[in-house]
Amino acid sequence: MAGTKLIVVSGPPGAGKSSVAAALAERFDPGALVTGDDFFAMLRRGAVAPWLAEAGPQNLSVIEAAAAAAGRLARHCTVVYDGVVGPWFRADFDRAAGVDGLHVVLRPPLSVCLDRIRTRTGHDFTDVEAATHMWHEFAGVDDAITRTDLSAADLADWIAGRLGV
Repeated sequence: MAGTKLIVVSGPPGAGKSSVAAALAERFDPGALVTGDDFFAMLRRGAVAPWLAEAGPQNLSVIEAAAAAAGRLARHCTVVYDGVVGPWFRADFDRAAGVDGLHVVLRPPLSVCLDRIRTRTGHDFTDVEAATHMWHEFAGVDDAITRTDLSAADLADWIAGRLGV
């Protein structure tokens, strides 16, 4: 979609968001990558694990802060946002960003997501039960991308082609 200034790459843990978003962000000049995990990492004492039901108000605040940062950067360049923006937070994200965003949801099969979680390095999230729960929460997204036959870079190219960016 020509003129898009914010592309949100979302999905459950292990879906490949970070790899695809990074590859997609490289397509834009000027461009930026905003990583949702960085905003959750700012939380310290009293933080609730974001996948727990009681984390709702905390998660909303973090999502709104991340979206506001992404939206502000989108005034200057094309921004790719990498993070779990579940269907339940999409309207809140868009409102806080203040710009029209294009949402892309990655949802490969559960077995692929769980295998990635079990084998990845350099990432603090390893809770298979929570990942399974979040995977199911994305079940209602009709246009989710389920492809597993492409590398992250090739999937980013495929997505860009489909979006016309």
